[in-house]
Amino acid sequence: MSFDEKNLWLYTALAIVIPAVYAVTVFSQLASTPVTEITYIAPLLISIGAAIVLAIIGSIVISMIWPRDASRSDERDALFSRRGELVGYYVLSAGVVGVLVLTMLGVEHFWIANAIYGAFIASAIVSSVVKIVAYRRGA
Repeated sequence: MSFDEKNLWLYTALAIVIPAVYAVTVFSQLASTPVTEITYIAPLLISIGAAIVLAIIGSIVISMIWPRDASRSDERDALFSRRGELVGYYVLSAGVVGVLVLTMLGVEHFWIANAIYGAFIASAIVSSVVKIVAYRRGA
């Protein structure tokens, strides 16, 4: 398994777990709190910051465990990365269109902010899955 693939698995896990924790924290308030009063900004910023920090720390740890692999990357890694990012951009673009529609409809900021976050998360997960499938299939 290449260094890039190891980091990809970490990134994928973070892209699933951190937003899930955010969703449980924030959306559990929907039952008892009006949408306009839900505190979502701090948890959203914390989840974004946690994802960045944990990805950096995880990459450092992976580099420490497999130091020889850290500087190795080949054409296959670049090809898989490009392919996954392209599919991820399509998903993100679709999400942005959805956010534009929500904005035009005058939906509460809570839903717009969460739709933007959801579009980024969906893009990250789909992109990662495409890359993982490419690594597993070898093409």
